[in-house]
Amino acid sequence: MTNTSEMPTVPRPGRSPDPSQVRVPPSIVDEALFRPVRSGNAFEDTVARLLQTIRLGIVEPGEALPAERDLAARFSVSRDTVREAIRELADAGYLVSKRGRYGGTFVTETLPAVAVSGVPLDAAEIEDVLGLRDILEIGAVRAVAAKSLSAHDRDFLWSRLRESVAADSADYRRLDSRLHLAIGELAGTPSLVPLLADNRTRVNELLDSIPSLGRNIAHSNEQHEAIVVAILTGDAERAAAAMREHLEGSAALLRGFLA
Repeated sequence: MTNTSEMPTVPRPGRSPDPSQVRVPPSIVDEALFRPVRSGNAFEDTVARLLQTIRLGIVEPGEALPAERDLAARFSVSRDTVREAIRELADAGYLVSKRGRYGGTFVTETLPAVAVSGVPLDAAEIEDVLGLRDILEIGAVRAVAAKSLSAHDRDFLWSRLRESVAADSADYRRLDSRLHLAIGELAGTPSLVPLLADNRTRVNELLDSIPSLGRNIAHSNEQHEAIVVAILTGDAERAAAAMREHLEGSAALLRGFLA
């Protein structure tokens, strides 16, 4: 005799099943993409993770994202962080918010094309640029923090920081680059600077290919200050850790938009 208690419930013809009665087990992909993000770059990693779900089709065009409170719980971030990430992606054309009984945050029906001018989007090349950047910039900041800087050098570095913080969006990339190159210059190894400059040029080409996110710029300014303060207090390990966290934030966005 068949045990009817083990048989699945089949909805009667002409009626849709009650969504509250349908249990869809989370896939491995869902669990991988909607896992907690790193606390140091919560905003950037949340943006990158949401982009992954969109670009990989986990949430398809026209479909709704999970509720903000659910995303916050799954990413282990605040609802404000989720809200900021959604707002930036909406401004970039990936998401749209709808009000009303059936409202929520939806993936746009037509996803924006990334405007790229002569920049290869091969994942291996992107990783090469980012990997070299890690080696050069983390090594440079560690070397500078371990040195005894002159008053002139300290003023020079602080002035570069103040310039980047005060920059408007149109000039931010240039002044951000000047700060990073100043750190390389203070390392005292002349042959390092052209390597940093070449790598920074490639990084900027990649950054220019993705939307500029206001929250990311504000966060970068905070991280820049942490890097400079660590250098000026002679804490090489803290300077290296702060630079690593900063580079990881940029890398997360670049991989999310381009890889």
